[in-house]
Amino acid sequence: MSSSLLSKRRRVSGPGSELDSDCSSAYSVMSEVPSGPTQGMSKNNTEIHIDEDLYSRQLYVLGHEAMKYLQTSSVLVSGLRGLGVEIAKNIILGGVKAVTLHDQGTAQWADLSSQFYLREEDIGKNRAEASQSRLAELNGYVRVCTYTGPLVEDFLSGFQVVVLTNTPLESQLQVGEFCHSRGIKLVVADTRGLFGQLFCDFGKDMILRDSNGEQPLSAMVSMITKDSAGVVTCLDEARHGFESGDFVSFREVQGMCELNDIHPIEIKVLGPYTFSICDTSSFSDYIGGGVVSQVKVSKKISFKSLLASLAEPDFVITDCAKYSRPAHLHIGFQALHQFCTQHSRPPRPHNEEDATELVTLAQAVNARALPSVRQGNLDVDLIRKLAHVAAGDLAPINAFIGGLAAQEVMKACSGKFMPIMQWLYFDALECLPEDKADLMEDRCLPRQNRYDGQVAVFGSDLQEKLAKQKYFVVGAGAIGCELLKNFAMIGLGCGEGGRITVTDMDTIEKSNLNRQFLFRPWDVSKFKSDTAAAAVRQINPHIRVMSQQNRVGPETECIYDDDFFQNLDAVASALDNVDARLYMDSRCVYYRKPLLESGTLGTKGSVQVVIPFLTESYSSSRDPPEKSIPICTLKNFPNAIEHTLQWARDEFEGLFKQSAENVNQYLTNPKFMEQTLRLPGNQPLELLEHVHCSLVLQRPETWADCVTWAYHQWHTQYSHNIQQLLHNFPPDQLTSSGTPFWSGPKRRPHPLIFDVSNPLHLDYVMAAANLFAKTYGLIGSRDRASVVTVLQSVHVPTFIPKSGVQIHVSDQELQSTSASVDDSRLEELKATLPSPEKLAGFKMYPTDFEKDDDSNFHMDFIMAASNLRAENYDIPPADRHKSKLIAGKIIPAIATTTAAIVGLVCLELYKVVQGHRKLHSYKNSFINLALPFFSFSEPLSPPCHQYYNKEWTLWDRFDVQGMQPDGKEMTLKQFLAFFRMEHKLEITMLSQGVSMLYSVFMPATKLKERLDQPITEIVSRVSKQKLGHHVRTLVLELCCNDESVAGGKVM
Repeated sequence: MSSSLLSKRRRVSGPGSELDSDCSSAYSVMSEVPSGPTQGMSKNNTEIHIDEDLYSRQLYVLGHEAMKYLQTSSVLVSGLRGLGVEIAKNIILGGVKAVTLHDQGTAQWADLSSQFYLREEDIGKNRAEASQSRLAELNGYVRVCTYTGPLVEDFLSGFQVVVLTNTPLESQLQVGEFCHSRGIKLVVADTRGLFGQLFCDFGKDMILRDSNGEQPLSAMVSMITKDSAGVVTCLDEARHGFESGDFVSFREVQGMCELNDIHPIEIKVLGPYTFSICDTSSFSDYIGGGVVSQVKVSKKISFKSLLASLAEPDFVITDCAKYSRPAHLHIGFQALHQFCTQHSRPPRPHNEEDATELVTLAQAVNARALPSVRQGNLDVDLIRKLAHVAAGDLAPINAFIGGLAAQEVMKACSGKFMPIMQWLYFDALECLPEDKADLMEDRCLPRQNRYDGQVAVFGSDLQEKLAKQKYFVVGAGAIGCELLKNFAMIGLGCGEGGRITVTDMDTIEKSNLNRQFLFRPWDVSKFKSDTAAAAVRQINPHIRVMSQQNRVGPETECIYDDDFFQNLDAVASALDNVDARLYMDSRCVYYRKPLLESGTLGTKGSVQVVIPFLTESYSSSRDPPEKSIPICTLKNFPNAIEHTLQWARDEFEGLFKQSAENVNQYLTNPKFMEQTLRLPGNQPLELLEHVHCSLVLQRPETWADCVTWAYHQWHTQYSHNIQQLLHNFPPDQLTSSGTPFWSGPKRRPHPLIFDVSNPLHLDYVMAAANLFAKTYGLIGSRDRASVVTVLQSVHVPTFIPKSGVQIHVSDQELQSTSASVDDSRLEELKATLPSPEKLAGFKMYPTDFEKDDDSNFHMDFIMAASNLRAENYDIPPADRHKSKLIAGKIIPAIATTTAAIVGLVCLELYKVVQGHRKLHSYKNSFINLALPFFSFSEPLSPPCHQYYNKEWTLWDRFDVQGMQPDGKEMTLKQFLAFFRMEHKLEITMLSQGVSMLYSVFMPATKLKERLDQPITEIVSRVSKQKLGHHVRTLVLELCCNDESVAGGKVM
């Protein structure tokens, strides 16, 4: 940004002050912008359109209301070096109304260290103008303009948010005072080598609509007292999760009905199942029931101006181990601004003369500071390090600070999430060499190449190491794209002998474009890995990246074999499921390769670094499994929309996938009947009943048959089954303890009556009929009128509940009940099923659930099926957006979190490449940008075990040479003897994968047979699979006893 002073008038002299051709003048740009983001609609009150296909995953983070505020907001980003372009990229992806790029400087070689939208041919061009077209491609809904004139007041007045980067402090203060006086939100961001700074001023009266973005909690009520502060007790099925100060509302309370209509009430938590509310002494007596729900209540928060906050700062702590550093860096950054103003440059890299001068300036700033800010003992060593690296410009630091800054812009626009109050300082000094003597000034001087900003911090030696690295990137989604971008910027695998291999089997979908920023609309349906690789070659033509479309797993170990892994330097995981992460972790442990593991969930993100022999592995600790919904709750006693949605998903799988798969198995597998009859319990009868229904009773011939089937299915699920349930458990039934059966979590249902004029009823029939038709290869229809005509001729017999039908009340009761098999019915089914020969050429078409295609009837069925069942049980329904989130198990995602997390990943990469060996040098991290919350911790050491006097961890193993000097392979007997002689260990059990090769409990005949067989032969026989040609090593797990008979398990 220019250092020109703020003035009242807009100067228009010379070509440098004119706007980009996309925007003819500052006034024409601003004339389209609303006066403030306080309205969810545009000025003419027309409803704002949100492209849910594009913003799908972000909407699950922000919500529709916040998204509408974003789409009425115009943002100015001043300074288009690496940090500025990162912020602009993230907010354009986020979907604000307009972004204006401002910069009066020209591109230099040092900019290419982190400015990923500048090319070598752009050197000497204006940074904003050179970046505009590439940024504009990110989101067609966002108008992206450039401006190269001074930041005058009438120009600034048209923005809701102003972002300043790489801006002198004097200009920051001038812009800051103007913005504060006019209610314009201000974000100031700066990065200096391994240091970052962020400041927010969102005005005197910012409206905070939702501080954390979490889904509102709810609980079921069991008791409410009449008191001056009524005490609410919730059912003890689960803790209520509320906090003191939360606001709640009530519904369905019986007796004390006054609570059902009252405004949100502030609560005080008394315990995990109790909390107090308002005065209930004058209310009616509580009888029973009730649901209490958390309500998000808006509140005002006030910010100090930049000038006031500079003198009396409030800090957000990013690292508790560095608790005192923000105050020292607050002084240091002010001194750094003075140094740059006096010399028109930052301190020279690792130059002791400049470092000494900066320390002197910092001491003077400290002496002038208010007593509350003044440091009694200024951290001189920290200030010297700031001077040493201040000339640097690092892509990972810009990614982290840029992700945070962009999230603050979105908070400013929308009022969603708690802003940073008001200063944040960050450093990653652990990235410097552990041996400080490795950094000499002459190795950090600029060389007029794209890595100058990085060499200024780490020197040329690290740059050479980075160029030679061989990395494996697993996944090319949101994290994968950010990893590849950062790798290209830092020069990883960009030199002789270097290589990056990226694999991802997925293709690009529209919903990816909102955060996987290497992809464009014209890339939809292309392979992610190919497209991402091509995109980063544009960012840095020197990168050596090879793209593949392989799933990583046991089936591709012939591709990712010993040679492949042994040639790697490390692995960066960008996977989206735990099983794949565990597999990659196991490969990295086996091959003893570093693993950089990361993940995001909305505004939350984490990084784990795994270093051989130094840290534990990813699989060393696991999150607790998700709490599953009891089967009986799903089948008969739902009490939340999550229950009805899961039931609808199960219905989809059973009706439109599993049934078709079972029929195809019956038709193609000669051993189907034999294998089916071996199944335990009542499963053979249930399976054959389903096959019989699909092939005999319900097989349609026409579209009208499919409509008829769907109509009967509707009556079965929403009328007949409910009538049967109420027959078994009448409304007035009591439990053995005398309490009403239909109370607490058991909501008493009511049967529905089909109404052809009810859109939801017809939605179910339309979706179910079309999906049913597809499984039989029949053509469906979208003509609702013709479906209504068919339904008028369909008769559904009156249902009469049956006696003797068993309905289980709990899963424990279900599991303790032994099902009796009706052998006569089983034989009848076997006899009446048409033989596969008679159905030659016939097959069914299983349907795999796909949530993101709104034309395939999948979500139509899920939403209708779930909401009809919710109506049965008087559960509030869910809209399509929420239904898709829950039923589709969608992971909320936003570009800001991804950028920040990958920045932290790449800071750890610097340490890995340098070979840091001190555990405290590395940082595992967890962040939540919504709160905001940051946690950095030292990785855990691997658990250490011992046998005799030898210690071992998960990184240790026994290496045994399978081929003996005579060229013959070691037999099982020789293998057991080897451990007995060499390690004094008696093997009691030996396995390979899931195959048991040896056990002391093995029958004598089988043991005698195996003892003289080679290990590989035993493995092939037991696993019933031949070893692939790529297999050079067998991984065996053994349990053994030492001479003290202490058992142990060793890999």
